[in-house]
Amino acid sequence: MWQTTAVMPLKLLVVFLHELSHAVATVLTGGSVVGMTLDPMQGGSVTSRGGWRFVILSAGYLGSLLIGVGLFLTAVRTRWDRVILGGLGVVLLVVTVLYLRSLYAIGFGVVTGVLMIGAARYLRRDLNDLVLRVIGLASMIYVPLDIFSDTIARAHLRSDARMLAEEFAGPTLFWGGAWLLLSLWVIWLCLRRGLGRSSNIAWR
Repeated sequence: MWQTTAVMPLKLLVVFLHELSHAVATVLTGGSVVGMTLDPMQGGSVTSRGGWRFVILSAGYLGSLLIGVGLFLTAVRTRWDRVILGGLGVVLLVVTVLYLRSLYAIGFGVVTGVLMIGAARYLRRDLNDLVLRVIGLASMIYVPLDIFSDTIARAHLRSDARMLAEEFAGPTLFWGGAWLLLSLWVIWLCLRRGLGRSSNIAWR
């Protein structure tokens, strides 16, 4: 179903997490976020001033990967599902108010954030657990697919890897390949850890 419209909201959420990672890296390295965009074609960008560009440019793919890992492991290893999903909804609303400007992006951020908070408040814990697993897995798996598409299959695109190559030397394929291998390794470690015997998945 990955290529169908049914999972479009999930894809947009993953793009949102990618851009959020750029924004967080900007702030953590001393920069400031001017604005953030999100569009229905699964695209997005962050406009920023200052900060450590190497970390900022690397944070999109790697940051959303770590967010996915955190959400997935929280779901399968803890009982904090409601707290984490509600907290993620609050983050979406705050980022929407602070940085999003287009009507489409604002609508997506508000609706998604409110739905997450509502799910955390009114749905059973096991349903919150399922939602976190789906978001976590999608955020992880989307990373190597996106890296391959943007930096290897279409290396001519002005991707994060292309900008990193222009500013810090090295070919786009090098940075894309390095991120791809790292993401696959992290996903393998996460699934190995998360799906072990001590997880909260009921094996039958």
